[in-house]
Amino acid sequence: MFAWFAGQLPSCDVFRSSLYTIDIGQNDFTSDLASQGIEYVKRTLSSVVSQISGTIQDLYSIGARKFMVFNMAPIGCYPAFLVELPHNGNDLDEYGCMTSYNTAVVYYNELLNNSLSEDRKTMQDASIVYVDKYSIMLELFRHPEAHGLKYTTKACCGYGEGAYNFDQGLYCGNSKIVNGQAVSATACRDPQNYVSWDGIHATEAANNIIASAVMIGSYSYPPSELLKLCHP
Repeated sequence: MFAWFAGQLPSCDVFRSSLYTIDIGQNDFTSDLASQGIEYVKRTLSSVVSQISGTIQDLYSIGARKFMVFNMAPIGCYPAFLVELPHNGNDLDEYGCMTSYNTAVVYYNELLNNSLSEDRKTMQDASIVYVDKYSIMLELFRHPEAHGLKYTTKACCGYGEGAYNFDQGLYCGNSKIVNGQAVSATACRDPQNYVSWDGIHATEAANNIIASAVMIGSYSYPPSELLKLCHP
């Protein structure tokens, strides 16, 4: 089996010219937060960063030279987590985001950034780009009007209305019986005004802004345009 797979691997030139993107899923971070707490999850983050570094080293050993590594977004601002994760009013900042959870994300992002700095020292002929997705999203949550948006911590597609329009028992597109009546989590009529699509994912409007920032490299370190990274 291994011999067959190895025979199908691309050439070293393909590995060297390709761009590898690495992005931890935010659910990998949030799945134990409610039950285990922030401090427990923080203790596991160094192993996550080590695995990312190890993956880069493994890819480098077979010829890869261009990497784009995304940090974690500010989960403390997402409607779903504002509903699901335990907190009180004192934990909310002036933008309606949970300070404690965002602080934990910043801790992870610093670990990741420091790890990539060390990787650059040992892989000096590689381009290892750190993409600050946290700052991109935080800007949208804090100053939506500056980017043509309006609603930040309220989901477009959800159920429950209120501040977040998110019900953890009724996700976007689903239906259920509530008090003897069939109800559905449906989309808003103006998704172009929202940062959050379903409480967890960004809308197309927000993703366009995020993609533009990634394309021009304005939130990347070292500053790197995506087009140049993709060029052979």
